[in-house]
Amino acid sequence: MANLQVTGPDKESPSEGLNDLEYLGGEVRVAREGRKLSQVQLGKATGYSKSYVCKVEGGVIIPSVEFAQKCDLVFGTPGMFERLRQRIVERGHPSWFAPYAKMEGSAVEILMYTLNVIPGLLQTESYAEAIFRVDDPQPDAEEVRQRVAKRMGRQSILTRDVPPMLWVVLHESALRTVIGDAAVMRDQMARLAEAARMPRVTLQILPFGAGCLPAIVPFTALRFRDGGITLYSDTIAGGQMSDSPQQVTYASRAFDRLRMESLGSGESLRLMGKIEREYRDAAGSN
Repeated sequence: MANLQVTGPDKESPSEGLNDLEYLGGEVRVAREGRKLSQVQLGKATGYSKSYVCKVEGGVIIPSVEFAQKCDLVFGTPGMFERLRQRIVERGHPSWFAPYAKMEGSAVEILMYTLNVIPGLLQTESYAEAIFRVDDPQPDAEEVRQRVAKRMGRQSILTRDVPPMLWVVLHESALRTVIGDAAVMRDQMARLAEAARMPRVTLQILPFGAGCLPAIVPFTALRFRDGGITLYSDTIAGGQMSDSPQQVTYASRAFDRLRMESLGSGESLRLMGKIEREYRDAAGSN
């Protein structure tokens, strides 16, 4: 998969409510059923698992070039699925963030590195609302409410029976950058401390004193049950996803260095507690 640009919010819904990834998956399903093949049979014919086929058809993952090429071979559709996949890579999705959100929900391990904003999976409602209101100078109240609700809904993966392993490296600037007001930040610090105590969550703070950073761009790495890894990073033009082996290797090494430079779990909790008390004092004085 080459880099995929995920564009910013689009007010127009795609035809039939599908984004490009869901459309491609639907076409695979229609072609498979038209040839009376089961997902298991298509998997064997393409060299992939039933689970992989299911995720492609559900619009959960971006199919590999090899899978698209083999679908064209099996279905007798010269280049069609490869072109649909290429269209996704070149054009991006009209539904902002939808591809990443789906993949996040099926990951077994999530590695996150953030600089000056708390990641969505760990945000409070008030913090998320403040983010969205800054994002749009003239926000529609209902749209903000819906966006906050969706963000809070994503967090349900952390309370599933078997949640993914979540490892977050937060730069200290994310704790010090005031989003909303002191009361919002006080509650956000408490939420971080709560999350850090969850059994499958590791949260480390990268302090200002760490100096020059091993990575200057925030990123997330999603690892799936089949061992595949997809990277996601925000840019000014929207989000970018990639499963390029070279970029995955680079990001993995960068994350290892970030963990080494960060405070341990206990020290991180103590720093969050200290900053929470500072915000509590500031909120009380207003």
